[in-house]
Amino acid sequence: MSLDALRDSFPEAAKDIKLNLQSVLSSGSLAPAQRWGVAIASAVAARSLALRQALIEAAPAEVTEAGVDDALAAGALMAMNNVYYRFRHMMEADKPSYATRPARLRMNRLVSPKTSKVDFELFSLAASAIGGCETCVASHEHAVIEGGLSEEQVHDAVRIASVINAAAVALEISEDHRRQAEPPADRPDLIRAAP
Repeated sequence: MSLDALRDSFPEAAKDIKLNLQSVLSSGSLAPAQRWGVAIASAVAARSLALRQALIEAAPAEVTEAGVDDALAAGALMAMNNVYYRFRHMMEADKPSYATRPARLRMNRLVSPKTSKVDFELFSLAASAIGGCETCVASHEHAVIEGGLSEEQVHDAVRIASVINAAAVALEISEDHRRQAEPPADRPDLIRAAP
């Protein structure tokens, strides 16, 4: 399904999300490759296959195959890191000994992205914002700023992440409405009204 078709499928309750999705993908302080990379990494973090595929399909020419691959890798890697480092952060007051243990988790892609280090960090920041890991967000924000991006660009990346996360929820609501409107398999004569 195309990105426009997905947006059109959002229920009335998600009208603001539909408008925000169009807005955050079309403007802002980020270069198009950064903007769309952040969106793709965010769709991975939000676990929305349909949204991820639609974003990849709709991405402009500035988004290279390597950029898409880095966005996918950042989203997948943060799925691991956000859990691990969020746990360590939550436990640090009661059991600081967890923070002294080596992670022993492979994270080579962080230091060897296919595009640029700063873009990979930006994608990771967006995915970590969705993952809710304070340690990861702080670490990636620092790396992005040190890499030469501005606070405005960080802010725009997190705005995109928040809208992509909400769009994933809107798609779930749409799917629920669609399923509720379908007649039960054993009673095709019944059609239920969607809420």
